[in-house]
Amino acid sequence: MWERITEKLSILADAAKYDVSCASSGSNRKNSNKGLGNTGNGICHAYTEDGRCVSLLKILLTNHCIYDCAYCVSRKSNDVKRAAFTVQEVVDLTINFYRRNYIEGLFLSSGIFSNADYTMERLVLVAKKLRTEHRFNGYIHLKTIPGASNDLLEQAALYADRLSVNVEMPTEQSLKLLAPDKKRQDMLNPMTYLKNSIQARHEERKTSKKVPVYAPAGQSTQMVIGATPETDLQILLMSHFFYQKMQMRRVYYSGYVPVSNDNRLPSIGTPVPLLRENRLYQADWLLRFYGFTVNEIVSPHQPLLDADIDPKLAWALRNLHLFPVDVNKADLFLLKRVPGIGIQSANKIYAARKYALLNEQHLVKIGIAYNKAKYFITHGVNNNNYKELTAMQIKDRLVNQAVSKYKPNFSPQMKLF
Repeated sequence: MWERITEKLSILADAAKYDVSCASSGSNRKNSNKGLGNTGNGICHAYTEDGRCVSLLKILLTNHCIYDCAYCVSRKSNDVKRAAFTVQEVVDLTINFYRRNYIEGLFLSSGIFSNADYTMERLVLVAKKLRTEHRFNGYIHLKTIPGASNDLLEQAALYADRLSVNVEMPTEQSLKLLAPDKKRQDMLNPMTYLKNSIQARHEERKTSKKVPVYAPAGQSTQMVIGATPETDLQILLMSHFFYQKMQMRRVYYSGYVPVSNDNRLPSIGTPVPLLRENRLYQADWLLRFYGFTVNEIVSPHQPLLDADIDPKLAWALRNLHLFPVDVNKADLFLLKRVPGIGIQSANKIYAARKYALLNEQHLVKIGIAYNKAKYFITHGVNNNNYKELTAMQIKDRLVNQAVSKYKPNFSPQMKLF
Protein backbone atom coordinates (compact mmCIF):
# COMPACT_ATOMS: atom_id res chain seq x y z
CA MET A 1 0.00 0.00 0.00
CA TRP A 2 2.68 2.49 1.05
CA GLU A 3 4.86 1.53 -1.94
CA ARG A 4 1.98 2.40 -4.27
CA ILE A 5 1.47 5.78 -2.59
CA THR A 6 5.21 6.46 -2.73
CA GLU A 7 5.29 5.73 -6.44
CA LYS A 8 2.37 8.08 -7.05
CA LEU A 9 4.04 10.76 -4.98
CA SER A 10 7.23 10.46 -7.00
CA ILE A 11 5.37 10.82 -10.30
CA LEU A 12 2.96 13.58 -9.33
CA ALA A 13 5.43 15.68 -7.33
CA ASP A 14 7.83 15.59 -10.28
CA ALA A 15 5.07 16.67 -12.68
CA ALA A 16 4.13 19.55 -10.36
CA LYS A 17 7.61 21.11 -10.47
CA TYR A 18 6.76 22.94 -13.70
CA ASP A 19 4.18 25.06 -11.88
CA VAL A 20 6.11 27.96 -10.34
CA SER A 21 3.19 29.98 -9.03
CA CYS A 22 3.64 29.41 -5.34
CA ALA A 23 5.39 31.69 -2.90
CA SER A 24 4.60 33.62 0.27
CA SER A 25 0.91 33.30 0.87
CA GLY A 26 -0.12 36.67 2.20
CA SER A 27 -2.72 34.88 4.29
CA ASN A 28 -3.18 35.08 8.06
CA ARG A 29 -5.61 32.25 8.74
CA LYS A 30 -5.51 31.65 12.50
CA ASN A 31 -5.60 28.35 14.34
CA SER A 32 -8.76 27.85 16.36
CA ASN A 33 -10.58 25.10 18.25
CA LYS A 34 -7.28 23.28 18.82
CA GLY A 35 -6.97 22.43 15.13
CA LEU A 36 -3.83 21.60 13.14
CA GLY A 37 -1.41 24.13 11.72
CA ASN A 38 -1.29 27.86 11.36
CA THR A 39 -0.91 29.55 7.99
CA GLY A 40 1.63 32.17 9.02
CA ASN A 41 2.95 34.50 6.31
CA GLY A 42 4.81 32.31 3.86
CA ILE A 43 4.75 29.08 1.89
CA CYS A 44 6.72 26.89 -0.52
CA HIS A 45 10.40 27.23 0.28
CA ALA A 46 9.95 30.98 0.27
CA TYR A 47 11.33 33.52 2.71
CA THR A 48 8.65 35.32 4.69
CA GLU A 49 8.73 38.94 5.79
CA ASP A 50 10.17 37.89 9.13
CA GLY A 51 12.93 35.81 7.47
CA ARG A 52 11.48 32.32 7.92
CA CYS A 53 11.87 29.70 5.20
CA VAL A 54 8.79 27.51 4.95
CA SER A 55 7.65 24.62 2.78
CA LEU A 56 4.60 22.86 1.43
CA LEU A 57 3.52 19.65 -0.22
CA LYS A 58 3.37 20.47 -3.94
CA ILE A 59 1.71 17.80 -6.05
CA LEU A 60 -0.77 17.13 -8.83
CA LEU A 61 -3.97 15.27 -8.11
CA THR A 62 -3.33 13.52 -11.42
CA ASN A 63 -1.12 13.86 -14.49
CA HIS A 64 -3.81 12.33 -16.70
CA CYS A 65 -5.14 15.05 -18.99
CA ILE A 66 -7.67 15.31 -21.79
CA TYR A 67 -5.75 18.19 -23.37
CA ASP A 68 -2.71 18.04 -25.64
CA CYS A 69 -0.95 21.34 -24.93
CA ALA A 70 2.38 21.23 -26.79
CA TYR A 71 4.39 22.81 -23.94
CA CYS A 72 3.07 20.58 -21.14
CA VAL A 73 4.81 17.45 -19.91
CA SER A 74 1.43 15.98 -18.88
CA ARG A 75 -0.25 16.42 -22.28
CA LYS A 76 -2.23 13.38 -23.38
CA SER A 77 0.09 12.49 -26.29
CA ASN A 78 3.22 12.44 -24.15
CA ASP A 79 4.57 9.00 -23.31
CA VAL A 80 4.97 9.37 -19.55
CA LYS A 81 3.96 7.20 -16.64
CA ARG A 82 0.51 8.21 -15.40
CA ALA A 83 -0.84 8.26 -11.88
CA ALA A 84 -3.71 9.70 -9.85
CA PHE A 85 -4.32 10.22 -6.16
CA THR A 86 -7.66 9.69 -4.55
CA VAL A 87 -9.04 12.57 -2.53
CA GLN A 88 -8.41 10.71 0.71
CA GLU A 89 -4.81 9.91 -0.24
CA VAL A 90 -4.00 13.60 -0.67
CA VAL A 91 -5.68 14.42 2.64
CA ASP A 92 -3.77 11.69 4.46
CA LEU A 93 -0.45 12.67 2.91
CA THR A 94 -0.94 16.31 3.88
CA ILE A 95 -1.81 15.50 7.50
CA ASN A 96 0.94 12.91 7.88
CA PHE A 97 3.58 15.20 6.36
CA TYR A 98 2.44 18.07 8.54
CA ARG A 99 2.62 15.99 11.71
CA ARG A 100 6.17 14.99 10.78
CA ASN A 101 7.03 18.68 10.40
CA TYR A 102 7.88 18.22 6.72
CA ILE A 103 5.44 20.89 5.48
CA GLU A 104 3.31 23.82 6.54
CA GLY A 105 0.77 23.69 3.75
CA LEU A 106 -0.48 22.22 0.48
CA PHE A 107 -0.16 23.36 -3.13
CA LEU A 108 -2.53 21.24 -5.22
CA SER A 109 -2.93 21.34 -8.98
CA SER A 110 -4.13 18.74 -11.48
CA GLY A 111 -4.41 17.56 -15.02
CA ILE A 112 -7.97 17.36 -16.33
CA PHE A 113 -9.63 13.97 -15.71
CA SER A 114 -12.70 14.11 -17.95
CA ASN A 115 -13.98 17.69 -17.67
CA ALA A 116 -13.33 20.84 -15.67
CA ASP A 117 -16.10 20.39 -13.08
CA TYR A 118 -15.25 16.76 -12.33
CA THR A 119 -11.62 17.71 -11.63
CA MET A 120 -12.41 20.90 -9.73
CA GLU A 121 -14.90 19.08 -7.53
CA ARG A 122 -12.13 16.76 -6.31
CA LEU A 123 -9.71 19.58 -5.64
CA VAL A 124 -12.36 21.34 -3.57
CA LEU A 125 -13.16 18.13 -1.69
CA VAL A 126 -9.51 17.78 -0.63
CA ALA A 127 -9.52 21.28 0.85
CA LYS A 128 -12.94 20.78 2.46
CA LYS A 129 -11.88 17.56 4.18
CA LEU A 130 -8.70 19.16 5.48
CA ARG A 131 -10.56 22.15 6.89
CA THR A 132 -13.69 20.50 8.26
CA GLU A 133 -12.67 16.96 9.21
CA HIS A 134 -9.10 17.63 10.36
CA ARG A 135 -9.46 21.30 11.33
CA PHE A 136 -6.32 22.00 9.31
CA ASN A 137 -5.42 25.70 9.45
CA GLY A 138 -2.26 25.56 7.34
CA TYR A 139 -1.91 27.21 3.97
CA ILE A 140 -3.83 25.73 1.02
CA HIS A 141 -3.29 26.88 -2.55
CA LEU A 142 -5.64 25.36 -5.14
CA LYS A 143 -5.31 25.61 -8.87
CA THR A 144 -8.57 26.68 -10.44
CA ILE A 145 -9.54 24.58 -13.45
CA PRO A 146 -10.49 26.75 -16.46
CA GLY A 147 -14.13 26.20 -17.33
CA ALA A 148 -15.19 25.08 -13.83
CA SER A 149 -18.55 26.31 -12.56
CA ASN A 150 -18.92 29.38 -10.35
CA ASP A 151 -20.45 27.23 -7.60
CA LEU A 152 -17.24 25.22 -7.35
CA LEU A 153 -15.14 28.40 -7.40
CA GLU A 154 -17.22 29.71 -4.53
CA GLN A 155 -16.59 26.60 -2.47
CA ALA A 156 -12.89 26.62 -3.30
CA ALA A 157 -12.55 30.21 -2.08
CA LEU A 158 -14.11 29.29 1.27
CA TYR A 159 -11.55 26.54 1.96
CA ALA A 160 -8.37 27.69 0.17
CA ASP A 161 -6.11 30.60 1.07
CA ARG A 162 -5.11 31.31 -2.50
CA LEU A 163 -6.61 30.33 -5.85
CA SER A 164 -4.93 30.57 -9.21
CA VAL A 165 -5.65 29.79 -12.81
CA ASN A 166 -2.77 29.68 -15.28
CA VAL A 167 -3.21 31.96 -18.27
CA GLU A 168 -0.41 29.82 -19.74
CA MET A 169 0.50 31.85 -22.85
CA PRO A 170 1.10 35.62 -22.98
CA THR A 171 -1.22 36.08 -25.97
CA GLU A 172 -4.39 34.45 -27.25
CA GLN A 173 -2.68 33.80 -30.58
CA SER A 174 0.02 31.69 -28.90
CA LEU A 175 -2.57 29.81 -26.87
CA LYS A 176 -4.42 28.88 -30.06
CA LEU A 177 -1.16 27.69 -31.62
CA LEU A 178 0.07 25.51 -28.75
CA ALA A 179 -3.16 24.63 -26.92
CA PRO A 180 -5.91 24.73 -29.56
CA ASP A 181 -8.37 22.88 -27.27
CA LYS A 182 -8.27 25.68 -24.69
CA LYS A 183 -10.00 29.06 -24.74
CA ARG A 184 -8.61 32.23 -23.21
CA GLN A 185 -12.08 33.23 -22.02
CA ASP A 186 -12.31 30.07 -19.91
CA MET A 187 -9.29 31.39 -18.02
CA LEU A 188 -10.48 34.98 -17.73
CA ASN A 189 -13.99 34.09 -16.52
CA PRO A 190 -12.93 32.51 -13.20
CA MET A 191 -10.45 35.34 -12.62
CA THR A 192 -13.23 37.89 -13.05
CA TYR A 193 -15.65 35.95 -10.87
CA LEU A 194 -13.12 35.61 -8.06
CA LYS A 195 -12.07 39.25 -8.27
CA ASN A 196 -15.68 40.40 -7.89
CA SER A 197 -16.43 37.91 -5.12
CA ILE A 198 -13.30 38.78 -3.14
CA GLN A 199 -14.17 42.48 -3.38
CA ALA A 200 -17.75 41.82 -2.25
CA ARG A 201 -16.65 39.73 0.75
CA HIS A 202 -14.11 42.36 1.72
CA GLU A 203 -16.86 44.97 1.86
CA GLU A 204 -19.12 42.64 3.84
CA ARG A 205 -16.39 42.02 6.42
CA LYS A 206 -16.20 45.75 7.09
CA THR A 207 -19.68 45.56 8.60
CA SER A 208 -19.69 42.03 10.02
CA LYS A 209 -16.81 39.93 11.31
CA LYS A 210 -19.01 36.84 10.98
CA VAL A 211 -18.52 36.80 7.20
CA PRO A 212 -16.44 33.66 6.43
CA VAL A 213 -12.81 33.98 5.39
CA TYR A 214 -12.76 34.00 1.59
CA ALA A 215 -9.55 33.42 -0.40
CA PRO A 216 -7.60 35.66 2.01
CA ALA A 217 -4.41 35.44 -0.07
CA GLY A 218 -6.24 36.39 -3.26
CA GLN A 219 -5.42 34.91 -6.64
CA SER A 220 -2.39 34.57 -8.89
CA THR A 221 -1.57 33.35 -12.38
CA GLN A 222 1.34 32.05 -14.41
CA MET A 223 2.47 32.30 -18.01
CA VAL A 224 5.03 30.30 -19.95
CA ILE A 225 7.69 32.46 -21.59
CA GLY A 226 10.02 31.57 -24.41
CA ALA A 227 7.87 28.89 -26.03
CA THR A 228 6.49 31.53 -28.40
CA PRO A 229 8.04 34.73 -29.80
CA GLU A 230 6.31 37.35 -27.60
CA THR A 231 8.49 40.25 -26.55
CA ASP A 232 8.99 41.37 -22.97
CA LEU A 233 6.78 44.35 -23.81
CA GLN A 234 3.86 42.05 -24.67
CA ILE A 235 4.43 39.96 -21.56
CA LEU A 236 4.59 42.94 -19.21
CA LEU A 237 1.50 44.54 -20.77
CA MET A 238 -0.35 41.32 -20.02
CA SER A 239 0.93 41.36 -16.45
CA HIS A 240 -0.17 44.98 -16.07
CA PHE A 241 -3.64 43.95 -17.22
CA PHE A 242 -3.81 41.23 -14.56
CA TYR A 243 -2.66 43.54 -11.78
CA GLN A 244 -4.95 46.40 -12.73
CA LYS A 245 -8.07 44.64 -14.00
CA MET A 246 -8.00 41.32 -12.14
CA GLN A 247 -6.28 42.54 -8.97
CA MET A 248 -3.84 39.62 -9.02
CA ARG A 249 -1.49 39.26 -6.06
CA ARG A 250 1.23 37.80 -8.28
CA VAL A 251 1.98 37.01 -11.89
CA TYR A 252 4.58 34.26 -12.28
CA TYR A 253 6.87 33.73 -15.26
CA SER A 254 7.89 30.19 -16.13
CA GLY A 255 10.69 29.83 -18.64
CA TYR A 256 9.79 27.15 -21.17
CA VAL A 257 11.52 23.84 -20.57
CA PRO A 258 11.80 21.81 -23.82
CA VAL A 259 9.79 18.62 -23.40
CA SER A 260 9.19 17.50 -26.98
CA ASN A 261 10.33 17.87 -30.58
CA ASP A 262 7.10 19.56 -31.67
CA ASN A 263 7.96 21.85 -34.56
CA ARG A 264 5.85 24.62 -33.03
CA LEU A 265 8.28 24.84 -30.10
CA PRO A 266 11.95 25.73 -29.57
CA SER A 267 14.13 22.71 -30.20
CA ILE A 268 15.25 20.32 -27.48
CA GLY A 269 18.39 21.63 -25.82
CA THR A 270 17.45 25.32 -26.03
CA PRO A 271 15.70 26.15 -22.76
CA VAL A 272 14.77 29.74 -21.97
CA PRO A 273 17.69 31.37 -20.11
CA LEU A 274 16.99 31.79 -16.41
CA LEU A 275 18.27 35.32 -16.83
CA ARG A 276 15.19 36.27 -18.85
CA GLU A 277 12.93 35.00 -16.06
CA ASN A 278 14.95 37.01 -13.59
CA ARG A 279 14.71 40.21 -15.62
CA LEU A 280 10.94 39.82 -15.96
CA TYR A 281 10.57 39.38 -12.21
CA GLN A 282 12.70 42.50 -11.64
CA ALA A 283 10.49 44.45 -14.07
CA ASP A 284 7.38 43.03 -12.41
CA TRP A 285 8.68 44.29 -9.04
CA LEU A 286 9.10 47.77 -10.50
CA LEU A 287 5.50 47.73 -11.72
CA ARG A 288 4.09 46.55 -8.41
CA PHE A 289 6.11 48.51 -5.87
CA TYR A 290 8.11 51.30 -7.46
CA GLY A 291 5.48 53.13 -9.48
CA PHE A 292 6.93 52.38 -12.90
CA THR A 293 4.73 52.02 -15.96
CA VAL A 294 5.30 49.36 -18.60
CA ASN A 295 6.36 51.94 -21.19
CA GLU A 296 9.05 53.27 -18.86
CA ILE A 297 10.60 49.81 -18.65
CA VAL A 298 10.18 48.66 -22.25
CA SER A 299 8.72 50.30 -25.34
CA PRO A 300 7.84 49.54 -28.96
CA HIS A 301 11.33 50.81 -29.86
CA GLN A 302 13.01 48.67 -27.16
CA PRO A 303 10.62 45.73 -26.60
CA LEU A 304 13.18 43.48 -24.86
CA LEU A 305 14.74 43.89 -21.43
CA ASP A 306 18.49 44.43 -21.34
CA ALA A 307 20.17 41.13 -20.49
CA ASP A 308 23.30 42.82 -19.10
CA ILE A 309 21.72 45.07 -16.49
CA ASP A 310 18.55 45.14 -14.40
CA PRO A 311 15.57 47.17 -15.71
CA LYS A 312 15.78 49.84 -12.99
CA LEU A 313 19.38 50.62 -13.91
CA ALA A 314 18.49 50.52 -17.62
CA TRP A 315 15.75 53.12 -17.02
CA ALA A 316 18.14 55.37 -15.09
CA LEU A 317 20.74 55.22 -17.85
CA ARG A 318 18.10 56.22 -20.40
CA ASN A 319 17.12 59.15 -18.18
CA LEU A 320 20.45 60.54 -17.00
CA HIS A 321 19.01 64.06 -17.29
CA LEU A 322 17.13 63.36 -14.04
CA PHE A 323 20.35 62.59 -12.16
CA PRO A 324 22.23 63.06 -9.92
CA VAL A 325 19.60 63.58 -7.20
CA ASP A 326 20.38 65.01 -3.80
CA VAL A 327 19.41 62.37 -1.24
CA ASN A 328 18.87 65.14 1.31
CA LYS A 329 16.29 66.93 -0.85
CA ALA A 330 14.78 64.56 -3.42
CA ASP A 331 11.19 63.46 -2.98
CA LEU A 332 10.48 59.85 -1.99
CA PHE A 333 9.19 58.94 -5.47
CA LEU A 334 12.52 59.81 -7.11
CA LEU A 335 14.60 58.28 -4.31
CA LYS A 336 12.95 54.93 -5.02
CA ARG A 337 14.03 55.20 -8.64
CA VAL A 338 17.73 55.52 -7.88
CA PRO A 339 19.58 52.29 -8.81
CA GLY A 340 20.92 50.71 -5.65
CA ILE A 341 18.25 52.21 -3.39
CA GLY A 342 15.35 49.91 -2.51
CA ILE A 343 12.01 50.80 -0.99
CA GLN A 344 13.05 50.25 2.62
CA SER A 345 16.29 52.17 2.15
CA ALA A 346 14.44 55.06 0.48
CA ASN A 347 12.03 55.24 3.40
CA LYS A 348 14.93 55.20 5.88
CA ILE A 349 16.69 57.99 3.99
CA TYR A 350 13.50 60.04 3.87
CA ALA A 351 13.04 59.66 7.64
CA ALA A 352 16.70 60.09 8.69
CA ARG A 353 17.38 63.29 6.79
CA LYS A 354 14.93 65.14 9.02
CA TYR A 355 17.56 65.00 11.75
CA ALA A 356 20.87 65.43 9.92
CA LEU A 357 22.46 65.87 6.53
CA LEU A 358 23.25 62.39 5.24
CA ASN A 359 26.69 61.54 3.92
CA GLU A 360 28.28 58.45 2.38
CA GLN A 361 28.79 56.72 5.73
CA HIS A 362 25.15 57.26 6.68
CA LEU A 363 23.96 55.85 3.35
CA VAL A 364 26.17 52.76 3.60
CA LYS A 365 24.91 52.16 7.14
CA ILE A 366 21.31 52.50 5.96
CA GLY A 367 22.07 49.66 3.54
CA ILE A 368 21.97 51.06 0.03
CA ALA A 369 24.15 49.53 -2.71
CA TYR A 370 26.43 52.53 -2.68
CA ASN A 371 28.79 51.32 -5.41
CA LYS A 372 25.84 51.38 -7.79
CA ALA A 373 23.96 54.38 -6.40
CA LYS A 374 26.99 56.69 -6.34
CA TYR A 375 26.66 57.34 -10.08
CA PHE A 376 23.17 58.78 -9.58
CA ILE A 377 23.25 60.68 -6.29
CA THR A 378 24.84 63.51 -4.42
CA HIS A 379 24.52 64.19 -0.73
CA GLY A 380 24.83 67.91 -0.30
CA VAL A 381 28.33 68.11 1.09
CA ASN A 382 29.99 67.06 -2.15
CA ASN A 383 29.50 67.18 -5.87
CA ASN A 384 28.79 64.03 -7.82
CA ASN A 385 32.11 62.88 -9.25
CA TYR A 386 30.54 60.84 -12.04
CA LYS A 387 28.14 63.30 -13.69
CA GLU A 388 30.39 63.67 -16.73
CA LEU A 389 30.25 59.94 -17.50
CA THR A 390 28.05 58.76 -20.34
CA ALA A 391 25.39 56.09 -19.92
CA MET A 392 27.59 53.57 -21.73
CA GLN A 393 30.55 54.33 -19.48
CA ILE A 394 28.47 53.84 -16.33
CA LYS A 395 27.02 50.62 -17.71
CA ASP A 396 30.47 49.25 -18.56
CA ARG A 397 31.77 50.07 -15.11
CA LEU A 398 28.87 48.35 -13.35
CA VAL A 399 29.00 45.28 -15.59
CA ASN A 400 32.75 44.96 -15.00
CA GLN A 401 32.14 45.44 -11.29
CA ALA A 402 29.70 42.52 -11.35
CA VAL A 403 32.17 40.37 -13.29
CA SER A 404 34.88 41.07 -10.71
CA LYS A 405 32.52 40.28 -7.86
CA TYR A 406 31.72 36.81 -9.15
CA LYS A 407 35.17 35.73 -10.35
CA PRO A 408 36.40 33.04 -10.85
CA ASN A 409 32.97 31.41 -11.36
CA PHE A 410 31.33 34.20 -13.33
CA SER A 411 29.05 33.50 -16.26
CA PRO A 412 26.61 35.81 -18.10
CA GLN A 413 23.74 34.07 -16.28
CA MET A 414 25.06 35.49 -13.00
CA LYS A 415 24.79 39.17 -13.85
CA LEU A 416 21.70 39.56 -11.71
CA PHE A 417 22.09 42.91 -9.98
